[in-house]
Amino acid sequence: MLTIVGFLSAAPEARAVSFDLDSIAAWGKFPRFCVNTYRWGCDFFNGFDTAYVSGTGYKFNAKITADSWMDGYSFVLPNKEFMFLKSDPSTSTGIYLTYLALSVGYDINVSKLLGGVDRSRQRYRFGFNCSLFSVEAYMSRNDIGTTLKRFGDRHNGDKYNLPFYGVNNSTWGIDAYYFFNHKRYSEAASFNYSRIQRRSQGSFLLGLSYYAQDLNFDFSEMPEQIRDRLPESWPDNRYTVFTKNYAVRFGYGFNWVFAPKWVFGISESPTVGIRKGLINNHELEKISFSLYNRLNLSVVWNSGRLFAGATCKFDVAIVNDRETTYAGGVLSGEAVFGYRFNLW
Repeated sequence: MLTIVGFLSAAPEARAVSFDLDSIAAWGKFPRFCVNTYRWGCDFFNGFDTAYVSGTGYKFNAKITADSWMDGYSFVLPNKEFMFLKSDPSTSTGIYLTYLALSVGYDINVSKLLGGVDRSRQRYRFGFNCSLFSVEAYMSRNDIGTTLKRFGDRHNGDKYNLPFYGVNNSTWGIDAYYFFNHKRYSEAASFNYSRIQRRSQGSFLLGLSYYAQDLNFDFSEMPEQIRDRLPESWPDNRYTVFTKNYAVRFGYGFNWVFAPKWVFGISESPTVGIRKGLINNHELEKISFSLYNRLNLSVVWNSGRLFAGATCKFDVAIVNDRETTYAGGVLSGEAVFGYRFNLW
């Protein structure tokens, strides 16, 4: 201990440890190379025209979220008949702490607390978003149940409110796409709260998508008057899909700065490709046309450290065979209020 104290006392100058980039670069050749590489990558992947987009000025944020979503499934059957099923809304609220692109938090299942039963359907999303491109991964699952709302003629079908528990569906996928006008348009400004759109601007996007579907509808417990009108090609009154989809995602996003501190964002992106797998047939694998669509809407308010926003997202996938057209989707909404800050 005396030796250490003596050494420090003899030192001509004592420097505090600093994680400032210029200070790190001064440590030597390799640290300077790392800092220069980081700065190049940051400019290449996150560079923007400051007349249109700006950073928030803060590395951290804490936010409160309220998230609600529901599933919907429709079938166009032979003889021009139509069937529609809808789940009850599932709602959660949470608190999140974010540092740059890393976020941790905890959600509370409000649906369970208010209803006394667990009505939640699993839905997860992960996203990495920079100015140049975006990567998204998602998963949704419903094995709890839904409700039959309509059955019969497409225009004058009978209305129902019949609980239906013969559903066990899951979908997961990953998308990666590029923004052509990435210097002036920021998707992160309207959906991630990590940028601020200063002037209205839009951009085309293009990328690749992979998603898998595992759909199981068991109508064997439905009333006889409904089962008798289901397609004969459905084995044991079941509709099943097990496919892998390889597709191209394209679309357009636009941020409208309609007032100081406010931005309205919209993004529409169809996904078109090929589907490989089984549809109501456990022996013959088919290759067919694949179609998926994603529509996102948002309103965001920024005022220095404070920010708030509301988003609405609608995902729908279409599966078409010789007799049946199926369309299944998830409608979700989120409200966010947050505070930005720096610790260093």
